[in-house]
Amino acid sequence: MRFLFLATVFASMAAAQQPPQPKASLSLQTKADYLALHLTGKAPTDTSALEYRLAETGSAEALPWVPMPANLMPEGAFQYDLPLPTSRWAELQVRALKDGVEIAQRKTRAEEHPLELLTPERIATLPPGEREAWSEYLKRSAQRRAHEFEVIAAECRNLRQPVSKAAPANSAEFETDSDTPAAWFASAEAKPLADAILSFQTPTGGWSKAVDYRQGQRTPGMHWTINQDNPWHYCGTIDNRSTTEQILFLAQVFAATQREDVKLCLLHGLNYLFEAQYPNGGWPQNYPVESGYHEAITLNDNALTHALEVLLLITKKSAPFDFADEALQQRAQVAYDKAIACLLKAQVKVGGTPTVWGAQHDPLTLAPVGARKKEPPSLSGSESTELLKFFMRKAPISPEITAAIEPAIAWLDAHRITGLRKTKNENGKTDYVSDPASTEVYWARFYEVQTGKPMFAGAEDGIVYATFSEMAAKNRVAYDYFTTKPGDLISKEVPRWRKRLEKEK
Repeated sequence: MRFLFLATVFASMAAAQQPPQPKASLSLQTKADYLALHLTGKAPTDTSALEYRLAETGSAEALPWVPMPANLMPEGAFQYDLPLPTSRWAELQVRALKDGVEIAQRKTRAEEHPLELLTPERIATLPPGEREAWSEYLKRSAQRRAHEFEVIAAECRNLRQPVSKAAPANSAEFETDSDTPAAWFASAEAKPLADAILSFQTPTGGWSKAVDYRQGQRTPGMHWTINQDNPWHYCGTIDNRSTTEQILFLAQVFAATQREDVKLCLLHGLNYLFEAQYPNGGWPQNYPVESGYHEAITLNDNALTHALEVLLLITKKSAPFDFADEALQQRAQVAYDKAIACLLKAQVKVGGTPTVWGAQHDPLTLAPVGARKKEPPSLSGSESTELLKFFMRKAPISPEITAAIEPAIAWLDAHRITGLRKTKNENGKTDYVSDPASTEVYWARFYEVQTGKPMFAGAEDGIVYATFSEMAAKNRVAYDYFTTKPGDLISKEVPRWRKRLEKEK
């Protein structure tokens, strides 16, 4: 008996020490549109039934299980379109049953795109006051995006349309010729263009880019962007003159027509510009804020400079903003002053000496940051030039502005690139070859921050090369890696700037 008892004890101990048997697995993929959640997956082959529970917000944990149609395919594969009671969902749980007993379960949540630069962890390190201001900004941004989602979702669901249609595309930037006569903005030709611009304003008040307004007004179920696969990409942006140029156009239309609907849309656009401004005075590329490099304070393609130009016109009540009342002027002045203060702080110092600016700056530290593979953290020859031109020509003169301009001019003057000749290679592509006899003068779009050496990053491989030719040999090139703009700045704008300084002493 004793032997039997000990054997039983040892057997029980051995069973307890064995690892638990792995539970059967269940794979699950989801793809949502405005009408349904489309499920595909694979259940254990001995599954007799599938059940799900779906939460519109929060967790599905406390919800009852709902049977799914038993349409299992060979090897346990299944496919199911789950109608959405509303356009949103947060969490889905699916389980496989065998004779009423759960044998596998899978949980998934709606796809999220958390911010990369403005993370909760980084916000938490800010001093009190700043922390609250940034948290409130991001909360409002998220609310704006949620509202935009509900607007387009309601249109699509009303039409029983699973996804939104893309806006018509136009690769050219929207820009009005500065020589356009004022009377044209009241013409029959201008009216349909103005009406189309009004219709494509996002609920938050901005505009996307590359939309072809000549194709007519936005219709229900059509998105505000041209992006079919990711319609929220650039849904409200200051990139490529977007939003700022539409604001200028509508201001000219209102000046010529006094249309109240145009004025309301115009003021909504200006409110967008004010609201999109970061607490420290910069602007993200896109608002509501889009994850990734779009979170950076964006000078690239002169986005921030175009915002400054609009604000300065309003502060001076200059045409076409001569309708601006005192409250709007004051609001523009506050936004302008914050932006200038931010830019002065963001001017990069190397060894304690001010230099120029980057194409993008970290929204919190103001350090230069990268964007796409071809846009590494750097000092910018191009964007810095356009910002300096704005300072020299238009910005009110102050000791702080002057102190920023002078070292930046000196830095650009010291970073000329000579000994290159622009040519075509054997494939008919633009190239820049070494030629000591060349009189051509260039500046790189990107310079390494600490050394000031030109940088040429590949659009496809992201590798930083020492020369344009090395980079172009291994990457597709559809980008301006050189600029001549600083040459005009130094030869033409600087003398004018000196005269302006003397005149305003």
